[in-house]
Amino acid sequence: MKICLCGCAPRMGRRSLIAGALAATAVPAVAAVPADPRLIDDLVVANRILYDQGVVDGFGHISARHDKDPNRYLLSRSMAPALVTADDIMEFDLDSNPTDSSGRTPYLERFIHGEIYKVRPDVMAIVHSHSPAVLPFADTHTPLKPMNHIAGFLGSGPPVFDIRSTAGDASDMLIRSKDLGRALAKSMGQSQILLMRGHGSVAAAQSVRHVVFRAIYTEVNARTELQAMALGKPVFLNEKEAAAAMKTNDGLVERPWALWKQRVATK
Repeated sequence: MKICLCGCAPRMGRRSLIAGALAATAVPAVAAVPADPRLIDDLVVANRILYDQGVVDGFGHISARHDKDPNRYLLSRSMAPALVTADDIMEFDLDSNPTDSSGRTPYLERFIHGEIYKVRPDVMAIVHSHSPAVLPFADTHTPLKPMNHIAGFLGSGPPVFDIRSTAGDASDMLIRSKDLGRALAKSMGQSQILLMRGHGSVAAAQSVRHVVFRAIYTEVNARTELQAMALGKPVFLNEKEAAAAMKTNDGLVERPWALWKQRVATK
């Protein structure tokens, strides 16, 4: 089952459409039609997969850009990811205001998603997590680098966002405003992964399935690197190897997705 995330007219590339729509108006228009139910289904399944694979627990969240309106995104109400259903999915504008809350409470850190979508028209899905093996690399000066081809998306190593640069030294570490989200998005730049000091990480990708792949294998790579460091000095992929591996693996995400989806369907 393949998701269409573009809603574009013939001959118009997805990124061109999104970039044009983002620049066209400062105030998003109301989405003409609801999001594709298949996108919502993938978002629900993704929440459960990320929990099953140990990337999220009671905290963390995943969003998807609206497939019909690039100035909107979809994100669950504030709840444990493993419990998310289709009825919990909310729609937000890129300022992270809910279009219809219906009494539901949004995540405090939804600004991570809105501010990245604003500046990254290539990004169609985002994961924020606190996966345990990744945290040591966010809190030390040891870079997280690709240990094998599966984690080629790590490139030369993700940047680290330090909230003190924007919020001072007495924050609660949460990205709870547009200003903090904007600073985080700037720190992320064009990277696929961002580490957050004292907090966790962010993954970005061109689809829900791709971002789940990246979030999971960021955690797997972190565990592998920690093991390698205990044995000696790790040898990483170089930038050219990482780029080539990412290009190949981007075409293979359906394989693990099918496995992960079947696994959570039987639980």
